[in-house]
Amino acid sequence: MGSLNPTALIADDEPLLRDLLRARLAVAWPELRIVAEARNGRQAIELFEQLRPDICFLDVHMPGVSGVEAARQIGRRAHLVFVTAYDQYALEAFEHGVLDYLVKPVAPARILETISRLKERLGTAQPAVHSDDLLRQLAQHLQAARAGGGGSPSERLRWVRASIGEALHMIPVEAIDYLKADSKYTLVAFRDETQRPTEALIRLPLKELLAQLDPAQFAQVHRSTVVNLGTVRRVLRGDNETAEIELRGRSERLGVSRSYLHLFREM
Repeated sequence: MGSLNPTALIADDEPLLRDLLRARLAVAWPELRIVAEARNGRQAIELFEQLRPDICFLDVHMPGVSGVEAARQIGRRAHLVFVTAYDQYALEAFEHGVLDYLVKPVAPARILETISRLKERLGTAQPAVHSDDLLRQLAQHLQAARAGGGGSPSERLRWVRASIGEALHMIPVEAIDYLKADSKYTLVAFRDETQRPTEALIRLPLKELLAQLDPAQFAQVHRSTVVNLGTVRRVLRGDNETAEIELRGRSERLGVSRSYLHLFREM
């Protein structure tokens, strides 16, 4: 550590987010060399052992070995920066601890603050500083959240990552009108920055998304459909205990199956 041309590893299971972070770092810290990219925690550990980079940017939530679990393996041999999308528990732990963190989507101003701290530590040859006990608690929290299937307030989804053309979009959940299962994908119908209705396909299954959404805001209305209740304009009852939902600002109607009609008895 402490070299004039420091090295770094980026670990994130989403390739477009790795690309975005690498691009932001290239602009804000051109001297930094990204020597490895990992798609999960296990690969991050293996690449770290091979290359021993000065800094590791680790996504908190990755399949298999999480970023926090990888950090415990790497220990104090590197400066650690966690990247997180929606885990409020983790954010509170980082804010009250001595760990660096970035929130997705990573803002240029925020990354400059992190770079400034890293440069100071590298320049004075300070050892990597973090709390082993805090890492252990975070790892236990993530393991418990996985076992419980998520859905608690601390695990609620705040953003959905979607690729539209060559661009990565971070869609706030409050901008989503509805979600619809589409084979192995999920169709996300949302409003863009100009409130124009638009759509994107993401790779996460609908069931996994539903477990992370606020049940007071989103409701399943069909085996393949979840709707933002705040966007419902009216419910049209049909034959055989079915119904259709009209949404504000959208022409399409969403079917409500018999199993979920009770949600709209009073509407």
